Parts: sequence; C-alpha cells; structure tokens
Amino acid sequence: MPHSPGTPSRRRRRLRRRSVALVVAAAFLLGAVDPPAVAAVGVDDRLFPNLGNPGYDVTSYDLSFDYRAKDQPLDAVTTIVAKATAPLGRFNLDFTHGTVRSVQVDGAPAAFAPVQEDVVVAPARAVPQGATFTVTVHHTSDPRGNTEAGWVPTTDGLVMANQPDGAHRVFPGNDHPSDKALFTFHVTAPKDLTVVANGLAAGRTTQGDRTTWTYRTVHPMATELAQISIGHYAVPQRTGPHGLPVRDVVPAEGAGTLEPWLAKTPDQIVWMERKAGPYPFENYGLLVADASTGFELETQTLSLFESGMFSRAGIPPWYLESIMVHELAHHWFGDSVSPRTWSDLWLNEGHATWYEALYAEERGGTKLEDRMRVAYQLSDQWRVEGGPVAVPRPPVRGSKEGIFRPNVYDGGALVLYALRQRIGAPAFERLEHEWVTRHADGTASTADFAALATEVSGHDQAAFLNTWLYGQRTPAMPGHPDWKAATPKLA
Repeated sequence: MPHSPGTPSRRRRRLRRRSVALVVAAAFLLGAVDPPAVAAVGVDDRLFPNLGNPGYDVTSYDLSFDYRAKDQPLDAVTTIVAKATAPLGRFNLDFTHGTVRSVQVDGAPAAFAPVQEDVVVAPARAVPQGATFTVTVHHTSDPRGNTEAGWVPTTDGLVMANQPDGAHRVFPGNDHPSDKALFTFHVTAPKDLTVVANGLAAGRTTQGDRTTWTYRTVHPMATELAQISIGHYAVPQRTGPHGLPVRDVVPAEGAGTLEPWLAKTPDQIVWMERKAGPYPFENYGLLVADASTGFELETQTLSLFESGMFSRAGIPPWYLESIMVHELAHHWFGDSVSPRTWSDLWLNEGHATWYEALYAEERGGTKLEDRMRVAYQLSDQWRVEGGPVAVPRPPVRGSKEGIFRPNVYDGGALVLYALRQRIGAPAFERLEHEWVTRHADGTASTADFAALATEVSGHDQAAFLNTWLYGQRTPAMPGHPDWKAATPKLA
C-alpha cells in the first residue's frame, strides 16, 4: 500500500529504519518464531493488491472508541478474533491514520512494525494452523486529513464512509469484503451527543458527563460497510414488514422536515421483498448526516445519505425515492451477498441500479427500456473510459470516482437487462431470488452468477455473459437488433 503523500526527510527516513530495526530486534526478545517481515501484503485483489491479508479469517471485531472532538484523534482498542488458515509466525493487519501503541496476541505482548498501510505483527508464539486466536490492538484513530475514505466530519461530529478501502483508516483489521465478520461497537462520547452504529442497540451507560453506547450486528459484515456516527441526532423509530425494526438517524433540528421521506421506507422494503425475497438483516434505517461525501452509501442496516440530498431544489420525488431504493437494494446485493473481489463490483452496483430503475418505472413513469436504450448507446464509451463491466480499471489515487464509474452502474444494469431479454422475466426473477438466498451472509463472484444463471435457466449462459461482462465492445441486445452503441472516443 502506498505511503501518505509527501517525501520524508533523510533524517526521518533514518529514524524510521532505526525504529523498524528495534521492532525486529524486539521480536526476537519476545520469542517470536520469525521477526516481522517489513512489507505490506494483500490478498492479491486485482484492483487493490495490498488490501486484505492472507493467513487468517476474522470471526469478530470488538471496537472501542473514545470520542472528544471531531478534529482530535480518538483513543481506541480493537479486538479481533480470527481463525488461522495457515501457520502464523507473523501476520499483517490493514491500518493507517492512527498510532499503534501496543499489540497482544492471546494476551501476550507481540512485536509489531507499521509499514505503508499495514501493521506487521509477530506473536510471542506462532499461531498453529486451524487455531482460533485473539488480537488486541491499542491505538488511536485519527479523523484529520482523511480525504478519500474513513472518518468524515459532520457539522457537529463524525460519520464513517469506508467504501471501498477506508475501514483501515479507522481501525485495524482485514479490510477486504471477502472476509466478513460480526461486529460489536463501544463508543464513549459527551453525553449530550447521540452515537449510532450498525446493528442493534445493546446498552448505554453514563458516568459523569460521558456516555458509552454499545451496538452489535446479528449478521456478518464486510469492513467497508461499518458505520459509526456521532452528533446531535434524533432517532425516530417505526415498524416495517413482519415487525422489522426501522430506525432512522437524522439531525435533531431537521427531523420534522425529513419525516415525510423517512415514512416511505417500510413501503420500499415491502416493494424490494416482492422483487428479491425477505429483507436479510436485523433492522434498517436511514442515517441522514450533515456531511459532504458526494455520494450515498449502503452501510449495513443504516444507509448513509447527505442531508442536502433531501433539500435540493428541482429533484422530482420519484427520483429521490428511487435513490433511497438503490441503497436499500444493496442490502440484498452487496451487503448480504458481498463481492468476492472488487472486480465483482458490478454485482453490487448493477443490481442496485436495476432496482432503482424498476422502482422509477413503477412509481415515476420513466420507462426501464428507455433508460436501457440510452445506456446501450453510451456503453462502448463507458468501456473505453472505465473498462469492461467485470474488469473495471484500477482506481486513480485521489480520485473521488475511483472504481465507481458508469460501466458498473448502468453498465451493470444493462447486463442484467440483456440476460432477462435472453432467459425471460420468470427465469430472471427466480435467478434473483435464488442468488440472494444461496449466498446470504456470504460472498460470491461473477463466475458464481454465471453458473447460477445457467442452472436456473436450464441453458449454458457462460459464453453469453462473458461477452457482455468482459468484452471491449457491447454485444447485440437480444430483442432489440436496432439498438446501436455510439462510436467511442479515446479515453
């Protein structure tokens, strides 16, 4: 993982080498089998090669934060329970934007060495393959200068926006969607503030002028979907289908204005359940934050929206509702069924865009076919600029857009439209239900989707989907031989 911007002075480079050497020496003194290898590693994701870590699967995270002010580092303790998938004389955690103060493995002090955006850990005793082990990291979590992902300042606190690779700018862990885990959050803050996080509330205690809030997830979650927000919030409650708790989190001063929008959520959940099956999590709601992110985000059980989204002039109500459905749809496609690699992103964004467009057709009168025809016309240009649908171009460092380009949004939805044209609407609807049922709480790949499409339709769909997903040019659209893609311009 790359260093933070800026070139260190020669003196600082010498000090850094010296500190690393001292850490390596400490590993021998602590009896580690191997000293830390001072190198960042990853799970070889094509788009984020140094993200994630080999050798273990995380079972759970327990995160504790002590919040004072939005421009101050938070004191934090991260406890990770994991299972070793290989013998571990050392292992890496993804982490940056904070200072590691100490690391323990199964209660014993461990040597550690920060390098790039990793922390290399050498336990006092090697962890055998198949063993469950606990890592406790005392650290800070620094929200300052976080321009890409991670902590985002609000008018009166903080919110998280971790997608795709920002969680390790908040807490150490295995920051890749292929390794999902249960989460527990403990956040201490001034008692006049409200703290929210993913999942269900699990307690609140006040001592003096500070309150500690606890939340737990019931279902495993990818790190990029973690959410904590701190500020002056109102938390209106309502009930969704089948008694589902619906908890919204909104600025206290704007709660009344937002209520007409929030009241639409239960009906939207009912609509999505008709399309994709039962809602997959323990609760749901909108987190409306006074923040500037430039996007909305499907953080698990608590979708993040900028407050400005609900106050912009000239936005038709049906359009805003369709964006709400986009983030809701992600809870089936992206949250419950997470991408195996980031190249599988189209499975998230293509599906969410698909249901956004279906909802807009049913509630706003905008025809799905018209939107898909326009997408078809632009598709070759999107492939030139962003890569084929399932082979998106790598992110450009510092770019807000990153890997989130039109080729995986409407381009991904266009693939789903083509598949429905080919296999028919009844088979396509069976495929959608089976996809989220079979892979619930897990991860899945583009190859898995093609295999299931073949199984459900009764005909091999691999060659058809390969041309749509991996081709440099857009194939002919079944049922629409007159559709033409515009000649692309060079990127």
